Amino acid sequence: MKDNEKKRVDPRVLRTRQLIKDALIDLLQELELNKITVNRIAERATINRVTFYLHYHDIQDMLEKMAQEMAEDIECIMMRTTTNMNSTEEIDSLKLINLLEHIAENAKFYKVVLGSTRTPIFTERLLKILTKSITERTEIDSLLATTDIQRDIAIWHGSSALIGTIVAWLRKDMPYTPQFLAKQLYMLFHLSKENRKST
Repeated sequence: MKDNEKKRVDPRVLRTRQLIKDALIDLLQELELNKITVNRIAERATINRVTFYLHYHDIQDMLEKMAQEMAEDIECIMMRTTTNMNSTEEIDSLKLINLLEHIAENAKFYKVVLGSTRTPIFTERLLKILTKSITERTEIDSLLATTDIQRDIAIWHGSSALIGTIVAWLRKDMPYTPQFLAKQLYMLFHLSKENRKST
């Protein structure tokens, strides 16, 4: 949901939706998705079933809408850059830090939706965003020019490695700050770049 849409929605509606979402996240920590019912969500959210259906058609519709909101939030974060950045490297670094900070601030949500196999829709959406972001990086072509590695394989590898690292970081209760993790990932990226140059 975009910021201007959020502003137009009645705050009570937003609060109710947040209660419903929090209830689903809590239940996903305890149960398999197929054991979660609208009744259970409504009970946990302290609302009635009718209220749930005012916001969502069913649980699948709710997951779709939550995944879409997550994707929109992350895309906004990834597009946020500052004008005083000198290089694409600085911009990429800031994007990664912003993404990791956002995930850390919403750790409970991301731990459940990315850290488990119960809700693959969220991982698929994030993977799509990360793949797009890596695809748009101009330096990937210059890196691949000196190798026999196919561009699409390099992009799949990069986005999958990044999402795998984020999931592992969440599952380990984020033992490193977003800034430290972003720096480590950049060091790994540059290490592989230097290795390619030396071969």
